[in-house]
Amino acid sequence: MFDSVRDDLRATLDEIRAAGLHKPERVIGSPQSATVAVTAGGRPGEVLNFCANNYLGLADHPEVIAAAHEALDRWGYGMASVRFICGTQEVHKELEARLSAFLGQEDTILYSSCFDANGGVFETLLGPEDAVISDALNHASIIDGIRLCKARRFRYANRDLADLEARLKEATEGGARRKLVVTDGVFSMDGYVAPLREICDLADRYDAMVMVDDSHAVGFVGPGGRGTPELHGVLDRVDVITGTLGKALGGASGGYVAARAEIVALLRQRSRPYLFSNTLAPVIAAASLKVLDLLESADDLRVRLAENTALFRRRMTAEGFDVLPGDHAIAPVMIGDAARAGRMAELLLERGVYVIGFSYPVVPQGQARIRVQLSAAHSTDDVNRAVDAFVAARAELEEAEAASV
Repeated sequence: MFDSVRDDLRATLDEIRAAGLHKPERVIGSPQSATVAVTAGGRPGEVLNFCANNYLGLADHPEVIAAAHEALDRWGYGMASVRFICGTQEVHKELEARLSAFLGQEDTILYSSCFDANGGVFETLLGPEDAVISDALNHASIIDGIRLCKARRFRYANRDLADLEARLKEATEGGARRKLVVTDGVFSMDGYVAPLREICDLADRYDAMVMVDDSHAVGFVGPGGRGTPELHGVLDRVDVITGTLGKALGGASGGYVAARAEIVALLRQRSRPYLFSNTLAPVIAAASLKVLDLLESADDLRVRLAENTALFRRRMTAEGFDVLPGDHAIAPVMIGDAARAGRMAELLLERGVYVIGFSYPVVPQGQARIRVQLSAAHSTDDVNRAVDAFVAARAELEEAEAASV
């Protein structure tokens, strides 16, 4: 049977490569940091890393690593169980309490990933008589989570408040029992920030709840790093916040839902990814507590990240690159053509700068880009070297294109 399937799969893979949409995986032989050692899938050697979610540079921070070593000795390697059987340790409860306090929410529940967190919310909270209203550019995990529930589904254009209100009216007039508006706090492919204050205003007007996936914000967005609800002054008006421990908060894995107490209580009883997945490894929970200590004791990492981001965006714009506007550490350099974006990324790697070309289906057709992600671990020299490499790679690419005409 598989012989015929194999031919179909190979044909599909050939089509992906021919369209310039193939996504090779580069292998690194070093810890995640501002520089990494590429060992396979590209030019071998040390390169500047501008494509990780390591926004605050904590993935290899010595205090985080020390906390992980200590936790390994104290709590062991893994739980080999789900939470309600024998998979809850004191360190898990402590992290949930700390996240609740940090994010200004009543309670928090941990998941093995934010993908699982988003996959476990909608089916638990919403039934056929309810409605979910989702931003068109929300993360794939939100889209997949919504597919699991039986609520009526509405989609509004990205950050379009008039369209959101129209969908809220439609849901209300359709007799929806519960209405939930869900949005990314920061849209990962664009670096755009959701207008949460206005979204909350509309939600109040139409008696809807608000949910925010703040994975690309918690730790460094907002005056205290508490994310987009803090940035917009609506921490007390957002009903559900989902996020990850795998980006700014240490870069490991794990996710959470921070929300109203009753929502979290129901998730503990009904959320399938929580009930049927192993508990977050205790070493990650303990290291995450150290991350929160670091975030609450100083803001130097957030300041450095903001400075690096402003420098990169300013210099790239001056050099004539099309960088999507904003001030987030996600700085998409728009290329357009998928194959061209891939070739640009290859040329940058040859110059010692590790970035990735993003193309369909990760981004819409014709909107391929190189998504540059700044980190507090980068030095000013690192940022300037990256911009210089972009300039040189563009010149070589344009020369090659002119020669082929």
